Amino acid sequence: MPEAADAGPGIDVFVYGTLRAGGSNDINRLRPAPRCLGPAQVWGRLFDLGPYPGLRLLAEGEALARPVWGEVYRVAPELEAVLDAIEDISGRPDDEYQRRQITVMLGAHALTCLVYEIHPDRVHGRPEIGHGDWMRHVLGR
Repeated sequence: MPEAADAGPGIDVFVYGTLRAGGSNDINRLRPAPRCLGPAQVWGRLFDLGPYPGLRLLAEGEALARPVWGEVYRVAPELEAVLDAIEDISGRPDDEYQRRQITVMLGAHALTCLVYEIHPDRVHGRPEIGHGDWMRHVLGR
């Protein structure tokens, strides 16, 4: 059940890959502990990069846009820095991932969330995960 209205201070982050609950980098194992606000989806294309996925964001209704499934967490600034380190964010234009701010619907609540979008050059020739769910994809391997 979404808790957006009373989740406390911090920033909201949409996670769609290894940071999801049960993933190899499960955000719930990190400190300071995040608060799960609930499941959500964004529009884009999800790619299999081997041990982790990459998301290319697209607008709903845009050609090739599909729902990509994930979770929204409220994180403290200290944990945001840990996430940046996991995603190897250095602020360079050629970083593997770029930080983006997007609107995510969590139930009836629109939240501005941080999401780590893969650099477009990194997905060339990579298989797309058509159903948009990394955890389902990993279980099906």
